Amino acid sequence: MPIDIRMPALSPTMEKGNLAKWLKKEGDAVKSGDVIAEIETDKATMEVEAVDEGTLAKIVVPEGTADVPVNQVIAVLASEGEDVKAAASAAKAAPAKAAAAPAPTAAKPAPALEAPAARAAQDEAPKSEARPQPAAPRPEEAGSAVSQGAGPKANGGARVFASPLARRLAKEAGLDVSQIQGTGPHGRVIARDIDAAKAGKGLKATPVAGAPASAATAGAAAAPAMSDQQILGLYEPGSYESIPHDGMRRTIAQRLTAATNSMPTFYLTVDCDLGKLTAAREEINAAAGKNAEGKPLYKLSVNDFVIKALALALQKVPEANVSWTESAMLRHKHSDIGVAVALPFGLITPIIRQAELKSLSTISNEMKELAARAKAKKLKPHEYQGGSSSVSNLGMYGIKDFTAVINPPQSSILAVGTGEERAVVRNGQIVAATIMSVTLSCDHRAIDGALGAELLVAFKKLIENPVMMVV
Repeated sequence: MPIDIRMPALSPTMEKGNLAKWLKKEGDAVKSGDVIAEIETDKATMEVEAVDEGTLAKIVVPEGTADVPVNQVIAVLASEGEDVKAAASAAKAAPAKAAAAPAPTAAKPAPALEAPAARAAQDEAPKSEARPQPAAPRPEEAGSAVSQGAGPKANGGARVFASPLARRLAKEAGLDVSQIQGTGPHGRVIARDIDAAKAGKGLKATPVAGAPASAATAGAAAAPAMSDQQILGLYEPGSYESIPHDGMRRTIAQRLTAATNSMPTFYLTVDCDLGKLTAAREEINAAAGKNAEGKPLYKLSVNDFVIKALALALQKVPEANVSWTESAMLRHKHSDIGVAVALPFGLITPIIRQAELKSLSTISNEMKELAARAKAKKLKPHEYQGGSSSVSNLGMYGIKDFTAVINPPQSSILAVGTGEERAVVRNGQIVAATIMSVTLSCDHRAIDGALGAELLVAFKKLIENPVMMVV
């Protein structure tokens, strides 16, 4: 019977793709593992391998076609010994027949192609109600799929993911690929799994009758979080004190959970030499005048320089001074920098508005005043909501480096470690220098890797040359 070749899902979220090029033409023989087409997504062009063997009877979707839905038939393969013309004729009538009757929701047939390193994603792609459902396999097709190791066997009806090389090695060794535990991406069976199976290792446990072999592991992976009662049951009564969450702690938990679950984040780390900054800070603080009470008008900290440097860096790289929304990118005109302040039961990030326009002494005094009111819980909403980026400094605790969680709707946060003496090489000589490690967390939806690196490089130049902050 003819075998339908369908548009594969090259990623878990893929809905459509562009059929860039056919590498086989009608009438060509196709073997398992042959690259037969190239599919374009918004990120890359990927080669697609055939799983079944036969003759390419009909190309249904010509190359160059854009927005082809996942699971749509793009070609038909005539199996061995089948009349190619008859298979091609059946392909011409297939679209009309499919349009006349709704697609059944029966079991998914084994597809006739796969994309390297992405085939397993087809089963994990979210099912859209608008997506056409594949037709149920005919008995003849199901038998063919099983005989080639591409369909269900003793694993409860689940599809078996295996590379073409692994299938060939399993066939040569007389092994049932459906009974081999895959260690590749998404549990895909690869060549080393065949070698392990030959040695008597890597075989799946016998599944319970009528249940998928992966049911136990799938259940474990999808296990819900423990309830309060389950957690309390782990501890002896009287061995702990129960402190109810206040509104701030609940808000922190909700916002950071949302950030880690929905925001793709990457991290960039760089070391900064604080030699010039330390000297400038000491000189500026020594020159500070005194107020009527005899106290210095200001006393700069390293964190004040960090705030100013990040604010100016965002102005030098305005593409990184953004917030992500589903409909548009918000590019901010000013650098509103949030600064994490630790509280007894949480933290809050008061914001230095338009920090790029303020002097270091103004930033220092404003930050001290905001921190004091934050600890007294007297901040107004506009003083801690919004912002374009943030600074989290744990250097005072001796922390060398760490990563910080982005505070939505911001797209970045700078984690600042302690300044410490380290051995560095200058002009071929090992010398001591005061080095501070900083790590930039970036929302990948809004800031790409190169852009984040550009922002961090701009920050490093400013923090290592503080005179540039007053030019």
